[in-house]
Amino acid sequence: MYTKVEKRHSPNRENEVSRKTIGFIVNPIAGMGGTVGLKGTDGGATLKRAILLGAKPIAPTNAESFLSELEPVKGRIQLIVAVGAMGEDEAQNRGFAFTVFGKKRIETTAEDTMEIAKRIRDAGSDLLVFCGGDGTARDILDAVDLNLPVLGVPAGVKMHSAVFAVGPKAAARIAMEFLWEELPLKETEIMDVDEEAFREGRVSAKLYGYVLTPYEPNLIQGAKMDSLMTESEMHNQAAIAIQVIEDMKPEVVYIIGPGTTTRTIGDLLDAEKTLLGVDLFCNKRLVAKDANERQILEGIRGRIALIVVTPIGGQGFIFGRGNQQISPKVIRQVGRDNILVVASECKLRNLKKLRVDTGDPSLDNDLRGHIKVVVNYRKEQIMLIE
Repeated sequence: MYTKVEKRHSPNRENEVSRKTIGFIVNPIAGMGGTVGLKGTDGGATLKRAILLGAKPIAPTNAESFLSELEPVKGRIQLIVAVGAMGEDEAQNRGFAFTVFGKKRIETTAEDTMEIAKRIRDAGSDLLVFCGGDGTARDILDAVDLNLPVLGVPAGVKMHSAVFAVGPKAAARIAMEFLWEELPLKETEIMDVDEEAFREGRVSAKLYGYVLTPYEPNLIQGAKMDSLMTESEMHNQAAIAIQVIEDMKPEVVYIIGPGTTTRTIGDLLDAEKTLLGVDLFCNKRLVAKDANERQILEGIRGRIALIVVTPIGGQGFIFGRGNQQISPKVIRQVGRDNILVVASECKLRNLKKLRVDTGDPSLDNDLRGHIKVVVNYRKEQIMLIE
């Protein structure tokens, strides 16, 4: 499909120093289902279950991280924020000047997001930044369509949409380059999946529409690309799985992330590994299915463990997208040297680099650098984690 790219005019001196207005909306419950293995928080019952399982908010932290990166231009920005936990709290914590829209509620809704987004649009904002996941992106799409530039700060579980920056700091860089430089606008896809089907291990993704997003290809994650299950691809995945199984060591716990490539490991072990969950194997047997962060930590306590993950097609993320159960606590306990990345040759050809977005900037920095990726039986390729 044709994608429109709109070029902004070169700013003059007056525009470079002018005050810009950013609309800012935070979905405070976005991503809370990730570490507890619920694969989203759409629906009140799911949110309550996530809280009971010990889920903690992550969107406010990501929102403040985004704002902290804007502090060098704080005096040149006027924020229009959603009330309370939907943006006001974060702006106040970071000391920004702001105007508040909306009524404070104990529980926020999609309708709140859409109403405030429309008011931000009507107020003539230069850019609308939201912190959430694909569900929040859909709400923003419904409210503003192509009438206002939109940028997402990732905080959800799924995040298939192309509106998101690769992380909060990247979002801030994009915002500044768009507001004071010549960054173009591009029509980007808003995607979402059926969460009920997702929890049952079925991906039912749908394109809902397009928004205009500041375009910086190295800092925007792009839409998720699904693997084409050709006969060649399936043979490639099986070859990778055979190597992983042959190399499995006794009494080592294998934390195997989601994906078709990793599921093939379970298939060849005659175990029902989940497609979209994280499973634990030991002595070539499935010992924990669709495990959450707590269950993983319990399963590896006092044990040697190894993490097996595959990058998301078209995006390259190996942590922080759909596998938040493999949390910073888990990764630190296992160690970088015990991370095994697997990917078919076709998938890797479409990726220039790998990415991480664990929610812990220090850990992300520790994970960066070169890593071996198993791409076929006894065949490896060196990739850069950036």
